[in-house]
Amino acid sequence: MAKLISIVLFFWTTIALFPRKSLAVDSIKAGESMSGSAQILVSAQQKFVLGIFNPEGSKFKYLGIWYKNIPQMTIVWVANRDNPFVSSSAKLTFNEEGNIILMDETDGVLWSSTSSVYVKEPVVQLLDNGNLVLGESESGNYVWQSFDYVTDTLLPGMKLGRDSKAGMNWKLTSWKSRNDPSSGDFTYVMDPGGLPQLEIHRGNFTTYRSGPYLGSRFSGGYYLRETAIITPRFVYNANEAFYSYESAKNLAVRYTLNAEGYFNLFHWNDDGNYWQSLFKSPGDACDDYGHCGNFGICTFSVIAICDCIPGFQPKSPDDWEKQGSSGGCVRRDNKTCKNGEGFKRISNVKLPDSSAKNLVKLNTSIQDCKAACLSDCSCLAYGRMEFSTGENGCITWFERLVDMKILPQNGQDIYVRLAASELESSKRKLIVGLSVSVASLISFLIFVACFIYWRRRRAEGNEVEAQDDEVELPLYDFTKIETATNNFSLSNKIGEGGFGPVYKGMLPCGQEIAVKRLAEDSSQGQTELRNEVLLISKLQHRNLVKLLGFCIHQQETLLVYEYMPNKSLDYFLFDDKKRSLLSWKKRMDIIIGIARGLLYLHRDSRLIIIHRDLKVSNILLDNEMNPRISDFGLARMFGEDQTMTRTKRVVGT
Repeated sequence: MAKLISIVLFFWTTIALFPRKSLAVDSIKAGESMSGSAQILVSAQQKFVLGIFNPEGSKFKYLGIWYKNIPQMTIVWVANRDNPFVSSSAKLTFNEEGNIILMDETDGVLWSSTSSVYVKEPVVQLLDNGNLVLGESESGNYVWQSFDYVTDTLLPGMKLGRDSKAGMNWKLTSWKSRNDPSSGDFTYVMDPGGLPQLEIHRGNFTTYRSGPYLGSRFSGGYYLRETAIITPRFVYNANEAFYSYESAKNLAVRYTLNAEGYFNLFHWNDDGNYWQSLFKSPGDACDDYGHCGNFGICTFSVIAICDCIPGFQPKSPDDWEKQGSSGGCVRRDNKTCKNGEGFKRISNVKLPDSSAKNLVKLNTSIQDCKAACLSDCSCLAYGRMEFSTGENGCITWFERLVDMKILPQNGQDIYVRLAASELESSKRKLIVGLSVSVASLISFLIFVACFIYWRRRRAEGNEVEAQDDEVELPLYDFTKIETATNNFSLSNKIGEGGFGPVYKGMLPCGQEIAVKRLAEDSSQGQTELRNEVLLISKLQHRNLVKLLGFCIHQQETLLVYEYMPNKSLDYFLFDDKKRSLLSWKKRMDIIIGIARGLLYLHRDSRLIIIHRDLKVSNILLDNEMNPRISDFGLARMFGEDQTMTRTKRVVGT
């Protein structure tokens, strides 16, 4: 008998220590409820958690969703953000209509899903994309989902915009402060008037806008475009207008509107264990809504510089001189509906606000658009729309042109209406400018001819001589590269080569790059760098690193390559832990890839190239672990009939 009592006591003790509800489950079914202050639901693949949390320094409690395996607790959704509680008796269960509710004994119902559809056998489930869904246990159809009620964070698959047919309006609302999830001062919304554009509002005031949607992209929202990390989706029709996106596989990515009114794109950096900000808007003072006022345009270079668009002058010249440009500009000549008037193109801009009266015409050529605007005296400007389907369209502006910005790249052309007198003045300036330009060009060509002659004489005897072909590579602006690498920050430094340090960067379009910076005390110098540019610019192969461009600025010499996220082969081979990540099949694939690259260099390319410095640190690995041969500074070019040569320099390491 005593033995039986001991067994029973052991059994009940085990049950008490390990209750069923403490196990990681991803759903609650009809008749069940769950309570506690920690994890309530965990998604099937352990990616997200639904639970009760306390913000740091706060006595209030909230029901929210956060990442399961990211050590820095990051809340992505809050149910009862404006109705917190303090008791420890709260539980998650169902009401009679089948809605999921959060309630406690003191305050009653704290939060409820808002489905109007009766659910007989409800089940609530946390999915691996962070979506909390409510549906019928048998059918699997959702009648409610948390993705329709976003808070401050936009996860992959969430929507930002509107669906008039379904009565949905998806918008982000910031937290009140860093430790207060209640509704804050800022919202990120799809503008309901005019062409769709995304805007940050503070109360009734607009603080930022993305620029209008032009059929394939937002005019100024480069951070919303496709990158190596995200693939955007935009739907625009009579009933819907929303932005959504998907992330690259196994990457934790999120857009968040913070309490200060900034919209950020983050991804989790596993190497550094931190959230890395890829983009932020507003990004500079020119992004502040209407920074230069009506008919003004902003250019950012260290500081924001305002100018009036062609045909306009400052409304208050005294204020303009004092950098008080928000008063905007007025037209110099109001006779804009007479014979001889026309348009002036402004290139590479974020197009003006489309909330005011404007007209959109589909399947309209740019010539027809110009004619339509010219025939309407109230039309101020027109621009072009390009749809991903191949259709073209036209947008015209009336009343005002506000919130324009010169973009560093990927901007749009706008054609501004000018009076005949302004066009004649522009023509005179053009003639004078062309005359000066032609004279300058002739002088420049003479200088270039002398310079080339001098360089050719100086280059005699060099081991590697340039071919007659020009190097067809983009010349990057130094400021752009400096910004992309966070001012060549040490945190962006990813390596050191014979030329000098190598930095990781990201261009405004979202493309990741690697920047090789020539150091003054580098073991390889201008000759090797010039050699690398000349050779790689003529080579194209999947197993050779791709040179995107170069930059020469004062004493700075930079080469811009595509970024290889998996570093170099030695990073894996000479590390006891990482070595195990290379299976024998992957090693064979890498060997074959290197061999293909060498075969191309030695036999299949239009130039015969001998690398002369091939080693594992010069074999880079892309995101799929494909090898790319790099560092051509010491490479040698052979003639087609040449089988040997001599060198006076010791090469390789």
